[in-house]
Amino acid sequence: MSPTRPPRAPVDAGEQPESVTTVLVALGANALIAIAKTVAALLTGAASMVAEAAHSWADTGNEVLLFIAGRRSVRPADVRHPVGFGREAYVWSLFAAFGLFAVGAVVSIMHGIQGLIDPEPADLFAVSYIVLGVAFVLEGVSFLQALRQSRRQAAAAEHEVLEFVMRTSDPTLRAVFFEDSSALVGLVIAFLGILLHQLTGSPIPDAIGSILVGVLLAVVAVMLIQQNRRFIVGVAADPRIRSAAVTALLAHPEVLRVTYLHIEYVGPGKVFLVAAVDLVGDAAEHTVAERLNEIEDRLEAHPRVARAVLTLSRPGDEALTADLA
Repeated sequence: MSPTRPPRAPVDAGEQPESVTTVLVALGANALIAIAKTVAALLTGAASMVAEAAHSWADTGNEVLLFIAGRRSVRPADVRHPVGFGREAYVWSLFAAFGLFAVGAVVSIMHGIQGLIDPEPADLFAVSYIVLGVAFVLEGVSFLQALRQSRRQAAAAEHEVLEFVMRTSDPTLRAVFFEDSSALVGLVIAFLGILLHQLTGSPIPDAIGSILVGVLLAVVAVMLIQQNRRFIVGVAADPRIRSAAVTALLAHPEVLRVTYLHIEYVGPGKVFLVAAVDLVGDAAEHTVAERLNEIEDRLEAHPRVARAVLTLSRPGDEALTADLA
């Protein structure tokens, strides 16, 4: 194999992934919701509404970071980045998760604690209920977009939806899915806190609601941080992907057997493949290099393969099968 062969860009480099649409829907919804909640918080003084406003502003900022992640991660490979820029998606998504924790969770919890120490009465409860209702509808629209995408991709991967969202290599889909679902839960918590405040006349339930919203956001943020960290460090591909790769390699008439296989995610839906193979016959070195290059090119024609590198097997290495890959 020639060491100077220039890297190939992924076939779909430059295309906007489906998740960009999901992010844009979430961005528009969260921006409108954040403005409405902020106005309501200023008018009513409800602690839960302040927490929800912080939550929505954090989500809005996060969607901007996720949009940047989607745009930067699909840049084509170059000589200095032979497997492309896919991991940028995890870096920017990690920033978004930290933002959710710092802005959403910390502000909500601190405001709730302040409400317990120095409670303030709230009024204009109808304003809070109207804003929460509108926010629930808008968050629901955004969540349905993420859910539709998750269902389609989960069905294709033969996974349950939640299992797929947790394991997917697409951090933007995971972030929007969990941020929107936590937002819906947070709205219910805020509604109950404000309702109990109105019914009892005590601001304590409202303050507790703010703290609970903050704890919910902290849990989601820590989970997202952990998942992005895993993909930045490097995550091996699903066994079914490994099995499919062995099958694809053995489907080439030049390949007699596969003795080594390494597949690692290098971005949303993109993998780096390294394999050792035995070729049919005993051709000269330059012919072997050409044949390996041809197989690499065919593998890289697949939209999910960012880069493929093949080498020859060592004598005596045990062959891999699709079932044991």
